[in-house]
Amino acid sequence: MSDTKIVTRFAPSPTGFIHVGNIRTALYAWLWARKNNGIFILRIEDTDKEREVAGSIDHIQKSLKWLGLNWDQGPDVGGPHAPYIQSERLDIYKKYAEILIKKGHAYPDPYTEEEVEKFRQEAQANKKPFLYREHRPADFGVWDGTRPLRFKVPEIKSFKWNDLVQGDLSAGEEALDDFILIKSDGYPTYNFAHIVDDIEMQVTHVVRGQEFISSTPKFLSVYQALEVAPPIFVTTPPILGEGGNKKLSKRDGAKDILDYEKEGYLAGAMINYLAFLGFNPGGEKEVYSRAELIQVFDLSKIQRSGAMWNDVKLDWFNKEHMKRLPQEEIKKNILELLPEKIKNPKLIPVIFERISKWGDVKAMVTRGELDLFSKTLEIDKNKFKEKILYKKTAPEKISENLKLAITVLKSLNKNNFTAENVKTALMEIANNLESRGELLHPVRYALSGADKSPDPFLIASILGKNETLSRLQKAIE
Repeated sequence: MSDTKIVTRFAPSPTGFIHVGNIRTALYAWLWARKNNGIFILRIEDTDKEREVAGSIDHIQKSLKWLGLNWDQGPDVGGPHAPYIQSERLDIYKKYAEILIKKGHAYPDPYTEEEVEKFRQEAQANKKPFLYREHRPADFGVWDGTRPLRFKVPEIKSFKWNDLVQGDLSAGEEALDDFILIKSDGYPTYNFAHIVDDIEMQVTHVVRGQEFISSTPKFLSVYQALEVAPPIFVTTPPILGEGGNKKLSKRDGAKDILDYEKEGYLAGAMINYLAFLGFNPGGEKEVYSRAELIQVFDLSKIQRSGAMWNDVKLDWFNKEHMKRLPQEEIKKNILELLPEKIKNPKLIPVIFERISKWGDVKAMVTRGELDLFSKTLEIDKNKFKEKILYKKTAPEKISENLKLAITVLKSLNKNNFTAENVKTALMEIANNLESRGELLHPVRYALSGADKSPDPFLIASILGKNETLSRLQKAIE
C-alpha cells in the first residue's frame, strides 16, 4: 500500500440536509487524503430515488465548501472516473452485473413479493432466520432487466477482516445471503453500487460509520466474486447525543451543518471540534488550524468508543478560534450585526468578551443587553428609584454622591474620557466613603438602568462625557 496513491471518498445520499456525523466522516477522509498528498473524491449516491430530496446535492456541496473540504474529483469538477453521480453511471453497474452473471454469481429473481413474503412467514413459523439463498431457483434463466438481479454468494463461510480502527472483526455464515444487486427499475442497490464505484475510482481507504460493519461480509463476498482486493476499512466511532446514551441522528435533533454557519460559528472551529470527536493526536494542545490538523492527523489514532456532542465545548473551540482573528475582522463582524443607534466601535471589546459566536451579538441585541448604550435609554422611574439605592444608604446621600461624581467627571477632557481615567476620578471619592458601593452602585445603575452590566468606568468611556453626565443628572432628578 505504501507505493499506492491514497484515495478516499465521501459518498453521501441526497436525502435532505447533512449533519455533523456525515461531515465528520468526510473530514477524516479529507484529512487522510491531504496528509498523504492523495485524492479526495465527492460522489453522490442517489440510486434510492424514492428518498431523494430536491436540492440536496447543491446543499451537500455548499456544506463542504463552507468548511473548506475541497474535493479533487466530483460532480462539479469532473475527473478521470466521471460521472460522479450514481444515477448517471447505470451502464457501469450493468457491466459489472454482466461480469457476475458470466461467473455464475448473479441471477434474475424469479419470485414475486408475495412469494418472498410466504418464505419469510414459513421461516418465522419454523423459528429460523429467513435466508433467500435457501430458495435459489434450480435454473437461473436469462436476466432481461425487468426483474431484480440477485447476487449468488460464491462461498458460504465465516469472514474475518481487519478494520483500521476497530481491529480484527468476524462474522459467521448467517451474515451472508443472496441480496439484490440491481432493482427492477434499473438502479443498483447501495450494497452493489458503492463497491463498483470504489473499484472503478481506485479508492484505497473507506471511512464509514459503524452501521456498515454488519454488512461487511456481504461486501467482502462481492469483492471475492469479482476477484478484487477490498479497500482498507476505517470505521469511525459514533457521535453520541448530549447525555451519551444514543447516537446523534436527524431523528434526535441533529442539526443541518449549515445551521451552525447561520448561527455564526467559524468553519475552522467546527473542523477542529469535529476532528476531536473521536480523534486525539496526544498532548495538551486542543486548538488546531486546518494545516496543523492535516499534519498531526493519523487514522491509527481514531478512537473506538463513541464521542459525546457538547455545545459548550463547541462554543469554547469557536471562541478560541475567534481570538485568533485579526482585530479588523472582529470589529467588522460585530459592527455589521449592531443596529445603527449603537454602532459604536467602543462597544467591540465589551461585546467580544461576552460572545462565543457571531450569532450571540444578535441575541444580545434581542435580549436588550446593549440597550444601555443607546442614546434613548428608557427606564421605569419607580423601579429606578428603588434599584439605585445602595443597601440602607439614604436617598439624600446617594444624590450627594452622584453630584460629587458629576463634579469630578466634568473636570476630565472629553477626548480623554477613558475607562482608566474615569475610574481614577471616581475612586478618589469612593475610597473616602464608608463603603465604595455608596458611589459605584448608583453610578453604575444610573448609567445602565440594568441589574447586570459592565463596570461603570467602561460604560462611561463608551457613552462619552456628555451622555454620562446627562444620565447622572437625570438620576439625581
